[in-house]
Amino acid sequence: MKQDRWMSLLGLANRARKIISGEELVIKEVRSGRAKLVLLSRDASANTHKKVTDKCKSYHVPVSLVEDRYVLGNAIGKEARVVVALSDEGFAKKISEMLD
Repeated sequence: MKQDRWMSLLGLANRARKIISGEELVIKEVRSGRAKLVLLSRDASANTHKKVTDKCKSYHVPVSLVEDRYVLGNAIGKEARVVVALSDEGFAKKISEMLD
């Protein structure tokens, strides 16, 4: 049930156009300072995991881990997504609370 709530909220953020998905686009958002929260799947490759977490750490952007790429993709109506960034402070705060 708890999982369904954060997924529904992420879907709402997607419909409000407040998320960015894809490794390179997320890194770009983090660098620009627009990313408020990054969601990373636990089954991401070691290279992707290190790249995203290091970039987020250096730019002070929180990272939350989710089950796998299919759960993350399903939440935003796509097939599979490894990394997603939220660009809205309100959505980011609420989803971060739900995942902790």
